[in-house]
Amino acid sequence: MFRDSPRSRLVLAVLVVAAVALLVLDSRPGPDPVTSAGRAAGEYVFTPAAAGVGWAAGPAVSLYDGLRQAPHAAERIAELEAANAELQARLQATANDGERADQLAELLHLSGLGGYEIVPAQAVTRVTARGLAHTVTLDVGTDSGVRPDMTVVNGHGLVGRVVEAGASTSTVVLATDVASAVGARLEDTRKIGVVRGGTVPGGPDAELTLELFDMEAPVEAGDRVVTLGSHEGAPFVPGVPIGTVEEVQSAPGALSRLARLAPAVDFSALDLVGVVVAGPAEDPRDSVLPPRPEPEGDR
Repeated sequence: MFRDSPRSRLVLAVLVVAAVALLVLDSRPGPDPVTSAGRAAGEYVFTPAAAGVGWAAGPAVSLYDGLRQAPHAAERIAELEAANAELQARLQATANDGERADQLAELLHLSGLGGYEIVPAQAVTRVTARGLAHTVTLDVGTDSGVRPDMTVVNGHGLVGRVVEAGASTSTVVLATDVASAVGARLEDTRKIGVVRGGTVPGGPDAELTLELFDMEAPVEAGDRVVTLGSHEGAPFVPGVPIGTVEEVQSAPGALSRLARLAPAVDFSALDLVGVVVAGPAEDPRDSVLPPRPEPEGDR
């Protein structure tokens, strides 16, 4: 803190006189020993003070510059964040497009093997219709040729059947619904039965349950099941993969054999599907099934 006293006033006066003298000396043209000596003495005396003032004022200057540039910096940050968000959205859209393209390729491959004429559709949302728990809405309807009792598939197998159709949307009951029943047969033995949604009385817990009518029919884990086909292909066309046997159960006194199936379709991740608007000219039998995986010992 500066205190007003005779000594301080004397020091101030000396500094003022020295400063004026230095200004006069510095204004003189040409080199001069006296001027050079005075200038050097002034630098020796005043440079530490100037450096101290600069050091003390540095943070304030930086703060001022930061405040002066802050609005521009905030705008730039906002621009960069917006550009980053847009880039992430584009990358996600590209990934989604690539995934949809893969699903469409699988769907077209399955329909080609089975000879099915399909209308591609997107499973928009899950709904509850007419007391059916496992149903989805598609973004296609009668305007695209979709009618009730048409088979719905994706690139892996059976999804379900159309139960309602409007002009631009339709409702599909999934094969996993407890009200669903699909005529089915085993791949190799061609033994027939019914695939029902969920668990049936006396059967194992399952998303899909196969009920074979022949109690003596040979069946074991790993056997694959396809649709038997309905009259004129409604509601189910033949040859569509339904699932693979995981567990076989024979209930005492039962009139049929029950087996739990692992669905060919991932019903928790339905997206791109196809409505079969025209069935095959002939039963594709097992040609729609993918090749069996090779035993581990043969790889």
